[in-house]
Amino acid sequence: MPEWVEILLRLGGVMAAFLILPLVIGQTEHKLMAHMQGRLGPMHAGGFHGWAQLIADGLKFVQKEDLVPAKSDQQVFKLAPAVALIPYLLALLFIPLGPNDLVGQATDAGLFIVLALIGIGVMAVLMAGWASANKYTLIGGLRAAAQLLAYELPLVLAAASVAMAAGTLSLSGIVEAWEPWWLIWQAPAAVIFFIAGMAEIRRPPFDSPVADSELVFGYLTEYSGLRFALLLLAEYAGIVVISALTTVLFLGGWLGPGPDALGWLWTLLKVGLVSMVVIWLRVAWPRLRVDQIQSLCWKGLVPLALAQLVLTATVKLAWL
Repeated sequence: MPEWVEILLRLGGVMAAFLILPLVIGQTEHKLMAHMQGRLGPMHAGGFHGWAQLIADGLKFVQKEDLVPAKSDQQVFKLAPAVALIPYLLALLFIPLGPNDLVGQATDAGLFIVLALIGIGVMAVLMAGWASANKYTLIGGLRAAAQLLAYELPLVLAAASVAMAAGTLSLSGIVEAWEPWWLIWQAPAAVIFFIAGMAEIRRPPFDSPVADSELVFGYLTEYSGLRFALLLLAEYAGIVVISALTTVLFLGGWLGPGPDALGWLWTLLKVGLVSMVVIWLRVAWPRLRVDQIQSLCWKGLVPLALAQLVLTATVKLAWL
């Protein structure tokens, strides 16, 4: 197969995953939350259990008027949705779905690149909050900046623990080095990474930057039409990326019973299960206050992440 054809196929696969998986997660959230709360959820769009509800919502947003506040910084305001969405698309390029480099772009520094891309979300939220020229959006943007900058530290420390244990920054290499006993001594790192990842994508109970009961809709308040839809899509894409990264780092990625050729099914299954936990937390936990969010990070996750890193370093030195 010519190299350019292989590149196009890989890019096409990543684009398909980027467009389909967030919609599947979003529809699952609609139905799962409804049943947890004793409701039915979407039932009409597309027929069977409203399977096309998010597609219908997307078409509705496209038809709505795209409003830009008169006093806003219009260029920054318009650019923010793209800055929020594109990093997650690029991150999916480096996350392996199966063995033999079933991924858009294999690299020895995959973990470093993906974490760097996730961190760009801070800029998008700040851009949206500041450029909207609205006091509610500004407060939401500042909350998001404080939250995301704080939780970057435990997220990176937990990922560093796994990379140190595996001896590589390659995501495929980490999966290949994975063994069942990792779940025992890397379990604290898994919990830290998942919680910090939830805070990074501003999912409940870490949704104080949106806080509809306090800030109208936070940094999203002034957005409408297609740009609002892109920001919502970025949220669901963030769930996919964090769930996929948790799967690769802590749940063995594509490893599972059966032939390696079906490993991508195991990856998707694990990503789906982690995403359901994200949805369940939205229903089960109330929103944390801003001070509680910071306290959890600096008094809880950071010390625990440092202790886990010391444990991993000690074990590695003992093996040498």
